[in-house]
Amino acid sequence: MAASNLASRLATAAVGVPALLGLLYFGPAWGFYVLVALAGCVGAFELYAMTHPGDRVAQAVGVLTCLATSVCVYFFHRDALVMLTLLLTAPIVAMLVVLWRLGDIKTTALRVMAGGFGPLYVGACLTTLALLRKDLPEFDGAGYVVLALGLAWGSDTGGYFAGRHLGKHKLYEAVSPKKTVEGSVGGVAGATLMAVIAHFWFLPSLPLAHAIPLAVVGSLLGQLGDLGESLLKRSTGVKDSGAILPGHGGILDRVDALLVTATVVYLYTRWVVA
Repeated sequence: MAASNLASRLATAAVGVPALLGLLYFGPAWGFYVLVALAGCVGAFELYAMTHPGDRVAQAVGVLTCLATSVCVYFFHRDALVMLTLLLTAPIVAMLVVLWRLGDIKTTALRVMAGGFGPLYVGACLTTLALLRKDLPEFDGAGYVVLALGLAWGSDTGGYFAGRHLGKHKLYEAVSPKKTVEGSVGGVAGATLMAVIAHFWFLPSLPLAHAIPLAVVGSLLGQLGDLGESLLKRSTGVKDSGAILPGHGGILDRVDALLVTATVVYLYTRWVVA
């Protein structure tokens, strides 16, 4: 079963990665954003399917709110008034939706919090990936996108193999029973390797003295993002957020760490590079 799942993952990656890199390096910035926005809409639907089960109207409102947040962040992220308006209105909209679609009173707090949290968690954080491509010089921007993807992928892959072959000590059994301390260390090692490769191969503008701590921080926070999504699924009784990607589950299952690593890399470029 594990070998079959790994084969499905590799087959999906073999098809998706070249197309993604082609769009990233040779397509327009807005084209890459469209892809990110579509992925965000699917991820938002998966999130609200967990927190608002059976309520298609509330799920649709949640997806539209996440998309609106993404559009605001992509086009107006330098406008403080727009960003402040976004932060202030998101929880109000979430409250109004639950008042409109009351449902089971026992789950209203969960649905209000999810409605306010989802647009920032999925809509804003995932959009930082497109901002890297848009706001930085063309090839540097694409390189930093690949770095963000590489930190998430390297951490996930390093964690998988280290946990599978060396894992003995549980990391956070109540949330994710299969994750181990050894896997976490392997994840940091995998992300660090990807950052070093980035420096020497496709992102020479990233100093090695920055690449390594960025990888460590990105990997550790990305692993917490992974645990956070596991917490959401466990609390709502869901095994996978979806089934859109063969061998990978849903979009949220694949971008749970990337939501964090992309944000970390983007903030690094804003505070240090820019």
